[in-house]
Amino acid sequence: MTNPTEHALPANSVEGHEGDFGCSVMDLRKLMELRSADAINHISASYGGVMNLCSRLKTNPVEGLSGNPADLEKRKQVFGQNLIPPKKPKTFLELVWEALQDVTLIILEIAAIISLVLSFYRPPGEENEQCGLPVNSPEDEGESEAGWIEGAAILFSVIIVVLVTAFNDWSKEKQFRGLQNRIEKEQKFSVIRNGHIIQLPVAEIVVGDIAQIKYGDLLPADGILIQGNDLKIDESSLTGESDHVKKSLERDPMLLSGTHVMEGSGRMVVTAVGINSQTGIIFTLLGASEGEEEEKKKKGKKQGVPENRNKAKTQDGVALEIQPLNSQEGVDSEEKEKKTVKVPKKEKSVLQGKLTRLAVQIGKAGLIMSAITVLILILYFVIDNFVIQRKQWLAECTPIYIQYFVKFFIIGITVLVVAVPEGLPLAVTISLAYSVKKMMKDNNLVRHLDACETMGNATAICSDKTGTLTMNRMTVVQAYIGDTHYHQLPSPDAFVPKVLDLIVNGISINSAYTSKILPPEKEGGLPRQVGNKTECALLGFVTDLKQDYHAVRSEVPEEKLYKVYTFNSVRKSMSTVIQKPSGGYRMYSKGASEIILRKCNRILDKKGEAMPFKNKDRDEMVRTVIEPMASEGLRTICLAYRDFSDVEPPWDNESEILTELTCIAVVGIEDPVRPEVPDAIAKCKRAGITVRMVTGDNINTARAIATKCGIVTPGDDFLCLEGKEFNRLIRNEKGEVEQEKLDKVWPKLRVLARSSPTDKHTLVKGIIDSTVGEQRQVVAVTGDGTNDGPALKKADVGFAMGIAGTDVAKEASDIILTDDNFTSIVKAVMWGRNVYDSISKFLQFQLTVNVVAVIVAFTGACITQDSPLKAVQMLWVNLIMDTFASLALATEPPTDSLLKRRPYGRNKPLISRTMMKNILGHAVYQLTVIFLLVFAGEKLFDIDSGRKAPLHSPPSQHYTIIFNTFVLMQLFNEINSRKIHGERNVFAGIFRNLIFCSVVLGTFVSQIIIVEFGGKPFSCTKLTLSQWFWCLFIGIGELLWGQVISTIPTQSLKFLKEAGHGTAKEEITRDAEGLDEIDHAEMELRRGQILWFRGLNRIQTQIKVVKAFHSSLHESIQKPKNQNSIHNFMTHPEFAIDEEVPRTPLLDEQEEENLEKVSKSGTRVLLLDGEVTPCSDRNSSVMVDCNQVHIVASPSDSPPHSLETSV
Repeated sequence: MTNPTEHALPANSVEGHEGDFGCSVMDLRKLMELRSADAINHISASYGGVMNLCSRLKTNPVEGLSGNPADLEKRKQVFGQNLIPPKKPKTFLELVWEALQDVTLIILEIAAIISLVLSFYRPPGEENEQCGLPVNSPEDEGESEAGWIEGAAILFSVIIVVLVTAFNDWSKEKQFRGLQNRIEKEQKFSVIRNGHIIQLPVAEIVVGDIAQIKYGDLLPADGILIQGNDLKIDESSLTGESDHVKKSLERDPMLLSGTHVMEGSGRMVVTAVGINSQTGIIFTLLGASEGEEEEKKKKGKKQGVPENRNKAKTQDGVALEIQPLNSQEGVDSEEKEKKTVKVPKKEKSVLQGKLTRLAVQIGKAGLIMSAITVLILILYFVIDNFVIQRKQWLAECTPIYIQYFVKFFIIGITVLVVAVPEGLPLAVTISLAYSVKKMMKDNNLVRHLDACETMGNATAICSDKTGTLTMNRMTVVQAYIGDTHYHQLPSPDAFVPKVLDLIVNGISINSAYTSKILPPEKEGGLPRQVGNKTECALLGFVTDLKQDYHAVRSEVPEEKLYKVYTFNSVRKSMSTVIQKPSGGYRMYSKGASEIILRKCNRILDKKGEAMPFKNKDRDEMVRTVIEPMASEGLRTICLAYRDFSDVEPPWDNESEILTELTCIAVVGIEDPVRPEVPDAIAKCKRAGITVRMVTGDNINTARAIATKCGIVTPGDDFLCLEGKEFNRLIRNEKGEVEQEKLDKVWPKLRVLARSSPTDKHTLVKGIIDSTVGEQRQVVAVTGDGTNDGPALKKADVGFAMGIAGTDVAKEASDIILTDDNFTSIVKAVMWGRNVYDSISKFLQFQLTVNVVAVIVAFTGACITQDSPLKAVQMLWVNLIMDTFASLALATEPPTDSLLKRRPYGRNKPLISRTMMKNILGHAVYQLTVIFLLVFAGEKLFDIDSGRKAPLHSPPSQHYTIIFNTFVLMQLFNEINSRKIHGERNVFAGIFRNLIFCSVVLGTFVSQIIIVEFGGKPFSCTKLTLSQWFWCLFIGIGELLWGQVISTIPTQSLKFLKEAGHGTAKEEITRDAEGLDEIDHAEMELRRGQILWFRGLNRIQTQIKVVKAFHSSLHESIQKPKNQNSIHNFMTHPEFAIDEEVPRTPLLDEQEEENLEKVSKSGTRVLLLDGEVTPCSDRNSSVMVDCNQVHIVASPSDSPPHSLETSV
């Protein structure tokens, strides 16, 4: 029996199975380390060629493995499984320990322990009077005995807070493991088993499998090429070399996992999987050095070296560009380090930046308030006792005084606890995690968490046409064959056999053999199209002509194809050469009609004879056939062929081969617009988002489809350009792109046709970097092809197609559309805006609590020497207000009204003036009520006053009523906080959110239990029914007061300020010198040096989620000094993406210099977050000429800028 752990120890796995397979794991590992000629020599010397290697691995190069489970299991045991074991998740106890590191909690724990110890100290009775304590009456004995309860209750509260935090972190981690597994399962690969091509999950691939590889694949394992057509691989992820490497049996057959197929197709035999593949070996090496890294980290901390900047960054994120193990670059890396390399800096997500800044500012304010509170309490006590009452400081009274001081200290700390909104990161976490979960149901698989929030700010979407706006179910509906334009599909009898043969062979042979048409899944359904949809349409045309393409393919199998020029974005055509039985060669070509027709000099007539085809004939054909087809929204494809004599032509000289073709036919392929797309695009327009179509198709086809979708509407002022024309307009004489010229084009551009991947990237970069208009653009891009990678990476949010998308596109994207549908993008916008609004709702609620609690504690302490709200009560308020409220408000489902306002800009503050009005308005109500109760409550309710109570006095009804009223006011204000734009109906859709209802109800029930049964630990005593009704009545008053506040127009309150802006561009560039990643919090701290308060600590632990899948190890691997946390990228191995392009637009080096020059000369420059230049109009679609002095007003029908920004 095999040892199941053998695959983890490849070196020892040889002995048992040498007899079964003709080579061991180590042999194959050594083989895969060789390249090009060395590898070919080694294969022929040691194995006698690739075919013999296949037989040693007991696999058939054509049929593949049998798929027998016993055989597959044996292979997994001998050669290992195709997965790299992930890093162990943190245990719950580790998370508890992390939560305990919170500085504020530590201070509270210490204070509670001191309070606990001192409460057991009892001085002799007669000295109590001298020490300022009342003489105990017998019935008070029990109460003073219970002095320890407060300390114990604080400790208990701390434990609850820690457990809640740890549980949140744990569930968050679990969710992302789940997301990771989901993405892993999504990734499948074409493998031949038992003669059938099947889609197999990557983890199921074993050594000996025969894998089909094609353009756009990300190779899942190491292998050796058996058969290839025009194969080019991008190996930069392993070698760092950006040039594509040609692979062929004669020159270099070695294929490595983690590399991208950029062109061509082929088949390979898998020789190494999982930890034995080249990528796996590197992962293992990095994992092995984990222990050493930990040591270094500890040393670094002791020496105070600021090495930990990358710690948070790579904790959950998995992004890397693997360095070659023994290439020149590895050796050069030290020299490189000496030169200061200017890496483009990545900025963290917009929302994260604003939140961090806000939390830091509030933390500072809280810290100052709590310090002042403690100071006033101590001074008042000292002055009152030792100056006014002239008491002596007696040695035996010291513990009593210390107890007072500890009590004051605890009050101060509680003020700080309440002041710092550590619920903020929790709200972000919950909101994002909740949205991500729900977005899965809306067919959005989110790979980078913050993409979800960035999408809410999107102002422009650059979309592909095929498959996103259209159904990607192509059918041939018109054809031009033998001088006749058929508007309906012709019958096969209409053609002479020679023409019919050329059509059938030209389509069947000259298309990828992976494209095929399968019978429908359900009876009466449409046949299933597998592979390239355009090729499937042509194969469908063959079937409609009552011919069988399978028969042609079995006659000419893939191995017999002499030469294949595969389709790529430069050629825009595909050609296949076969040897004719009679001698000589025939080449079939197909491609975009205008491109192929330019290369034709003859055309077949009705009888199948080749007639000369001159330029004027071509122009005539374009005018009468191609343009009419295109204007109906059809994609036109031309089929052609060329015969060569026996003398072999120079196949590598493409321009010579692809000329003098004979045109067989031109077909018009229809790809109907998805029925739901026009409505989705109308929603985008209403929401202030511009949709642009970027396609490789003919301009007439593109314009027709854009009109059907509603991207362009007649009478609009818009541009439809072809790639060539676009480049002519935006480039100068030297061929460089000029931002100024681009800024004149993009605002009106709606359709970019016949565009290359470079054009798409140029357009996206141009829009992102542009400073025209009132706010900076946030751009989302959709893409499915390998060539879309750069544009997807450059965009603020990249959407890859889940069905039609290649692995490379998915790897470069932030969100994967699992149904390839444009409406899913609109849903993503809705969720993104909802995240932003959820955070704002929570902020509005949280800050009201903070302002009131801090002022009450502070004023109460100063006037009555005791906070009306006790430490434990404050901790309870903090717990419900932070944890439960963030759960309730962050899980509000999105509504359609979110799409009826313009997007918030990059610099839209988190707290708008309307929200500020609500916060201050409710704070005024709550403070009035509480101070009325504190200073006149005993008269109103006819009860004993609780003010100036001695140290261990029992809880009073007076202060219980204050606590109860305070909590109930917060509870009803939570309902008010559901609306942040001044809406009147705060109950709208409340029952759609069950979490909200249950949290409010749960909090209310808990409050009843605390007041009635909380007793001494919560400083509460039972209340009568009438007192309860009064508390409830005052709480409900919050809702009525909310209506009063929303009546006051925000414009009239000129003194209101906004808060929570993003960071201005100049501050970022000035402060971020030498940083790998711009961290707003770190900059704020650089200025303030306040490093020890609660918010930041919690932000680091909880907002890690937002960084999950976001940061890259690109720098860490190039700079040895940063390798302190390199092992962390084991957490999510499949997110390996070399993110060199920053996600959020930042200045390039050149622009940075220009910016400095300009700002020195005193001109006003547009900054990162969208400060408006003097010459830009309020409405971004109107451009104002700076030389003319007249002002162009915003059209009256333009949608409002959002209820906040227009104020």
